[in-house]
Amino acid sequence: MTSEADPEGHAREDTVPVTNSPWPMRAGGLLLRDPVAADIESLLAFRNDPQVNRFMIRTNVDADTFRREWSTLPGSETEFSCVAERDGALVAMGFLDVVDGLGQPGMPLGTEGVIGYIVDPRFWGQGVGGDLARGLVAAAFGPLGLRRVTASCNADNHASVRALERAGMRREQHGVANSWHAELGWVDGYQYAMLAGEWRAQQSAASP
Repeated sequence: MTSEADPEGHAREDTVPVTNSPWPMRAGGLLLRDPVAADIESLLAFRNDPQVNRFMIRTNVDADTFRREWSTLPGSETEFSCVAERDGALVAMGFLDVVDGLGQPGMPLGTEGVIGYIVDPRFWGQGVGGDLARGLVAAAFGPLGLRRVTASCNADNHASVRALERAGMRREQHGVANSWHAELGWVDGYQYAMLAGEWRAQQSAASP
């Protein structure tokens, strides 16, 4: 393993170099960075928390599968998952996948991003989701140069709705009874999206 210094100047001894990674990046009070082996057990603990799984399609993940998925992320050309730290504590995980959009033959490939996030329940209600969503969007349109970003959530996941809207994304689809929930039955879902031009306009408007 090689050593990589984070923006605070501390060496991370078990980080595998990722040549095209958009991380590390600051987003509000968070440091978004590439995952390392020492993070995986902490991530797994809150990924399988019942409070988290209430809103997940995969309501439980196999521990070995989860470890394998996260350990193979470094070096991926299309998956840019990250972990979020605040004041040195790991508080969330973020997902950013590069995908193809819809179109006829000849369409440019790999121009869209799909984002998601899971916040440790101990840090709910503290603005972590909003900061993380903004960071994922910034990574997609900044370093990765994507054209469009989407995200989805259950309509009754009000915290996620607020986070995506604080990130500047617009709701472009309301799916009526479009996914099955083990406790609630068929539930509604929202899809949010943003174009690179919209993000740039928001950045310009926010600049002093």
